[in-house]
Parts: sequence; C-alpha cells; structure tokens
Amino acid sequence: MNIDWQLLGFSDEGWGMALLRAAGVTFSVSLCAFVLGMLLGSLLCWMQLSGDRWQRKIANGYVIVMRGVPELLVIYLFYFGGRQVVAFFGGVLGLAGPFDVNGFIAGAMAIGLISGAYQSGVFRGAWYAIPKGTVEAAVVTGMTKMMMFRRIIVPQALKTAVPALGNQWQSVIKESALVSVTGLVETMSQVSSASGSTQMPFFFYAVGAVIYLIITVISDQVFRHIEKFSLRGQKIISQQG
Repeated sequence: MNIDWQLLGFSDEGWGMALLRAAGVTFSVSLCAFVLGMLLGSLLCWMQLSGDRWQRKIANGYVIVMRGVPELLVIYLFYFGGRQVVAFFGGVLGLAGPFDVNGFIAGAMAIGLISGAYQSGVFRGAWYAIPKGTVEAAVVTGMTKMMMFRRIIVPQALKTAVPALGNQWQSVIKESALVSVTGLVETMSQVSSASGSTQMPFFFYAVGAVIYLIITVISDQVFRHIEKFSLRGQKIISQQG
C-alpha cells in the first residue's frame, strides 16, 4: 500500500491542520466534561455520605440510571431532545426558529453527567480509605473543620483518588469520540471526513488511533506527576504534624 505522507501536511492539500484542530476540540470537550464530572461527582458523594435519607436515594438513583444507560443514548437525548426542548420554549416565548443546540455544549454536558456518576464512586472510596482514627485525632487536638479538611482529608483522599481519576479521564477521552454524532468536528469526525475524501480509510483511522493514543499517554504522565506530588505533599504535612 503506497501512502502519500503529504496528506498529513499543513498545506492546502494536507489534512494536518484540520486533524490538529480536531484533536484540540477532542481535548477541550474531554476537559470540560471531566471538570463537570468532578463537580457533580463531589456533590453526589456528599449526598451519598450525608445523613439525609432522601439525598442518598436521589444520588444513588442518579448513579444507577447514568451507569445503566448507554453513553451514546445520553448524548442523543441531550442533543436531539435538547433541540425539541429549546424549540418548545422558543415557541412559548414567540421566538422565530429554527432552533438548534450547540454540539460542543451538548456533548460535554452528556459525557460530564455520565462521568459524574462514576467519579462519585471514586470520591466515596477515597473518603472511606481515610483512617477514622486520623480524623478522630484531629478533632481531639482541636483542629477546625477547614484545617482538618486541608491537612488531613484532602492529602489522604488524593492518594486514593488520583489514580482512579486518571482512569476516569482516559474513559472520558474515549467517550468523546461519540460526540461526532452531534456534528461537532472533533478527531473522530475529522478522520471520517478525511478517509472518505481520500478513499484511504485504514490510513486515516490509524492516524486517528495514534492521536487518541498520544493524548492518553501524555495524560497518563500528567496524572502520574500529580500522584507523586500528592504523596510528597502528604509526607510534608505529616512531618509538620
């Protein structure tokens, strides 16, 4: 198979710049979804650990639903269902159509809400991993809640949470490929366009796999550094204590 490597160039005939922009969109969607998942996961974790029975039921119900429904279906609901919702309220307000939903926002929100269900389990596991005696000792010594949160809870929870959060980030990156169904030009969508235009599907889908692999490998190294930093910070705090 003869490969014209100029197809990956940055000239008008090459797909290099288009693929680079698409990779940037993939990373941006993944980052927004992951941050949303962290915020939602933290809230769900707090609700699951709280003493209120209804809060626990709501949080557990949300986790069950989001873990049980396919990711692609959630994206469809947000994108196509969101268009109908926007069109309905637009009609109520007397606004003229057509109405549309931004593919980036719909995709990032859908993946973020799914990720939040899984990240809640990460945060809950990190909380349970903190030795009860450590927290009790902090209370006995008269630490304020903020000081205990900063010096005891966060350092010890990060040690357990960071590796699992790294796995969740990798999952979010791969799930971002599903956002192509919204028409957003991310890596998967751009690779499909390039393969169709050049009639070289194997080559461009292999290039797409390499792009995702590069993102995940770099991300893995970043999370490894964060994990080492959290362990170093915990040692320093323990020495100060």
